[in-house]
Amino acid sequence: MFDLISQSNPAPQPKELRPHQVRAIDMIRASLAKGNRRVVCQGPTGFGKTLVAAKIIEGALAKGNRAVFAAPVIGLIDQTVEAFESEGIRDVGVMQASHPRTDRLAKVQVCSVQTLARREIPDAALILVDECHLGFDVIHRLMDERPDAFFIGLSATPWAKGMGRRWHDLVIPVTTGELIEGGWLSQFVVFAPDVPDLRGVKVQAGDFAEAQLANVMGDAKLVGNVVQTWLARGEDRPTLCFAVNRAHAAQLQAQFERQGVAAAYVDGETDAVERQRLNRLFRDGCIKVICSVRTMTCGVDLPISCIIDAAPTKSEMLHCQKIGRGLRVNPGTEDCLILDHAGNSLRLGLVTDIHHDRLDTTEKGDKQERKPKAEKLPKPCSQCGALHAGKVCPGCGHERRAVANVEATDGDLVQVTGKKRMPTAAEKQLFWSMVKWMQINSGWSDGRAAHFYRDRFSVWPRGLNPVPLRPDRAFLNYEKSRRIAYAKRRTDERGRI
Repeated sequence: MFDLISQSNPAPQPKELRPHQVRAIDMIRASLAKGNRRVVCQGPTGFGKTLVAAKIIEGALAKGNRAVFAAPVIGLIDQTVEAFESEGIRDVGVMQASHPRTDRLAKVQVCSVQTLARREIPDAALILVDECHLGFDVIHRLMDERPDAFFIGLSATPWAKGMGRRWHDLVIPVTTGELIEGGWLSQFVVFAPDVPDLRGVKVQAGDFAEAQLANVMGDAKLVGNVVQTWLARGEDRPTLCFAVNRAHAAQLQAQFERQGVAAAYVDGETDAVERQRLNRLFRDGCIKVICSVRTMTCGVDLPISCIIDAAPTKSEMLHCQKIGRGLRVNPGTEDCLILDHAGNSLRLGLVTDIHHDRLDTTEKGDKQERKPKAEKLPKPCSQCGALHAGKVCPGCGHERRAVANVEATDGDLVQVTGKKRMPTAAEKQLFWSMVKWMQINSGWSDGRAAHFYRDRFSVWPRGLNPVPLRPDRAFLNYEKSRRIAYAKRRTDERGRI
């Protein structure tokens, strides 16, 4: 067996491994030493799995072994090659269409899974599989053909049915919660509406049937609430919105644009050139919201600080993959805002609470093991919003009491997790200055200005400087959301007369 970390071939100016990355390599080495030849390493978003893979490959090369790195999407090929070369791994070839880096003699081959299925696979002692939970047939065939090779799987969510029948061991060097506590991932706050009524939606292949789900989530009123909520709470953050299907994503994009919010649409057929263009516009702030259909659940490295989840799912893996897109720490963003219109956080739990300590060994044709029914899902505290499953809230000490029914205002989200960040005095003053600008330029009365401030902060604007300041986009979005809400109330009142 080869060493995973070699001291004889250090990469030029290598990145310093984080403690959890060192621990990951140590755990993989220990598992291989026990005789396991197929080891899965669970690494959440922000874990740094490409760097870990590079260090493992360094050790293989130092022992004279060849290595294959299999990526699930073509868009990750160049990104992976660049990462390897930055660690001093120069003998790298690419297997993907007619890629300019094609070199069949290179000791390290970075391949797309799609290409591996169509070509002769290079002889290698070490094969690393990114997003191994996806269960690629070509990898399974390779495992059967090469029982002596070492396979290392990388995944944030290695919980797929039957993985334990192919892979021998699972190592978990760090959890999402630990990465957040260590500052490697951002804090997050989840707001959620009433869980959509999905009682009439059938389940197919373990998840909700798409056509019926689209009918529920595509209701014009619900789509309007998604956009209105983002205007009110989204703070003009760069946002990724997950929809049920293409029609739903296009509907959401159109609704955002009708409200003056620059939005884009991406699905599995959006080509690489168009994606690069949209990514550039998103990074530059020219596009504020990207409406997507699942396709952006992996391989996304964009400065996202808000997730809109409008696609209910029964899959813990998909739920965690979606939320993970917003958990990377971005300059100027202290946290991630999650607007869960799908109710997934209440149905499946918070991503920091979902955990499996072993691979699933369910046989083909059998039902996958599920969590015990006695295990309660958390619910929001009615007083402080902290999510917990017990009777007494650990955040404020409020005792939860059973109620006959709970109603939520149409489209209004309730906080279900994360510490409630109190606005600072500077933020209140900034908001009040923008209110005063609106009062001067739009003819608001003193009463309207004061009530508008109170609607935002639940207190009256006392002791603040009345100096006006031109509103920013986040303020204008919030003001627009209040106008939309007012118009809806007036329409509903007229309908009841």
